[in-house]
This record gives sequence, structure tokens and C-alpha cells, in this order.
Amino acid sequence: MGLLDVRDQGVVVTGAGRGIGLAIAAKLAEEGARVVVNDLDAAEAHEAAAEIGGFAIPGDAASEEGVEALITAARAHLGDIDIYFANAGTAVGVGLDSTEEAWATALEVNVMAHVRAARLLVPSWLERGGGRFVVTASAAGLLATIGNAPYSVSKHAAVGFAEWLAITYGHRGITVQAICPQGVTTRMLDEAGPFKELLIRDGALSPEQVAESVWQGLQEGEFLILPHPEVREYYMSRAGHTDRWLGSMQRIQRKVDEGSVG
Repeated sequence: MGLLDVRDQGVVVTGAGRGIGLAIAAKLAEEGARVVVNDLDAAEAHEAAAEIGGFAIPGDAASEEGVEALITAARAHLGDIDIYFANAGTAVGVGLDSTEEAWATALEVNVMAHVRAARLLVPSWLERGGGRFVVTASAAGLLATIGNAPYSVSKHAAVGFAEWLAITYGHRGITVQAICPQGVTTRMLDEAGPFKELLIRDGALSPEQVAESVWQGLQEGEFLILPHPEVREYYMSRAGHTDRWLGSMQRIQRKVDEGSVG
């Protein structure tokens, strides 16, 4: 596969007001792409766009109406969308006591946002013969996570939907990729509470480090983009020795319950 040249390509990054989204948007802008910065927080979207030389389109990137408004406005500004980063995510809820609202929000933001964007993007990409859809999932979408059920389940669904897109449209010129990091120094990590130590066991990366991994992943074209290389080994272990994997996760959960994780 030849190197990906993004100069003058139209790129949309959702949830790009800060964190991983901002770092990805900055990297793509640095490489010459014309970048639309989306974020639910309008002030952060405008500030980020000004910082990287992009164009701010604040708004909801999850609801049916919000996704349609974003893509319509992005097309009006860019002319066409070449790469769409479905990056916005949420970590609401915890365990079985998570509310119905928390579950609904997790599924809306972490899954249905991707489905709704793909519905609007894929037909035009098929007509022109290509496009790229990149989902920010999580290592939790490959390995499960201790603690947060709505997050773990919805991130699994995000990876599953990305896989389905890749299978269904990959032979027709559409590239689909899933970014699956572990601990990243973002607000989400800061708010992880007692689970933070688990997330940074293999080291916490900066958003900029993740963006560099994403850039390399775009060049290589592999479906999984794994900023933490350990995740590949864990994923293989989980698939090959599922009961052993579950046993090790149960031992970690026991330590969490006892307050002895460190």
C-alpha cells in the first residue's frame, strides 16, 4: 500500500475540541488536510479550530438530526468528505446499577453516531469509488473493561460495526479502521476514579502520541490501530484462551472489590 497523502483532503473529526480528537485533527491539519473540527462544546470547537487552522462545526455528532446537520455543513465547507473520524465518545454509567438513560447515552454516542454517519457517507463514497471511516473505539472494545458495563458493551459494538463496514464495503474502495488505545491522558482518564490504575498499567500515552500512532496506522491501512502494542497480545490471548483470560480478569476484579489494586 502506498503512503496516504492527505493534502487538500476533506477531513471531519468529531469530539475534537480536546483530547484524542484534537490531537488527531491537529496531526491531519499539519499534514495538509482541510479539517472540520466538531464538538458538542461550541467554545472548545472554535478554540481548537483556530489553534490548528481548521473549521469549526459545533453540534451533536450522535443524534440523527445532529449527524445530518454536521455532514451537510461539512460538505458545504469542504466540497466532499474524504475521511471521517467518528471519535466522540462517552463513559457514562458503571455497573448493573447504571440507569436506562446511561445505557441509552452510551449506545447513542459510542455506536449509533457511527451508524448514522456511515448511512450518510457510504452511498456517496461508493459512487466515487472510495472513502475512509475511522472509529475511535477503545481497548475495552476488544478486551472488555473492569467496572463500566455501558462503556465496555458499547465499545464492543463500535468495533463490531466497524468490522461489518469493512467486510461489507472494503472490496468497493472504502477503508474502515478502529483505534483501540488503553490509558490516554485525557479528562476521561482523570475521571476514571479507582479504575485509573488499571488503565495505565501499560503506561498512559498522551493524545499526541495516540495521534502519531493513528497517522502511522493510516499509512499501513490495517483495520486495528493499537497505540498500546500490548493490546494485540492481550487480544490474541483472549481469543485463544478465553477461560484463562476471564479468570485473570476475575482476579483483577476481586482486587478491585477488596481495594487492593495498585
